[in-house]
Amino acid sequence: MAMSQESAEVVGLKALGWMAGNEELLPVFLGATGASEADLRAGASDPAFLGALLDFIMMDDAWVRAFCDSAGIAYDQPMYARVALPGGDQVHWT
Repeated sequence: MAMSQESAEVVGLKALGWMAGNEELLPVFLGATGASEADLRAGASDPAFLGALLDFIMMDDAWVRAFCDSAGIAYDQPMYARVALPGGDQVHWT
C-alpha cells in the first residue's frame, strides 16, 4: 500500500507530537540524535526530519505500538509513511 508524501507527513507530524509529549522517550531521542527541542519545532516543516523520527520510533516495536495506539492508526502506517518520506527508499544490495 503506497502512501502519498502529504499523508506521510501527517503521520510524521503525529509522531512528532507524540514524541514531544513523551517524557520518558523524548530525552532518549534527543540524546541519540543530538537534536534539541528547537530542532523538534523546526523539524515539523522538514519531511526528512519527520522520516528520521519515524526511523527512531520504528527501532522498537513497543514504541510503534504506543505511538500508533495514541494516534489511532494501524501499526503498519509508520512504515508506509517512512517509505514515502525523503530517505525512506529501500536499499537493494543485489
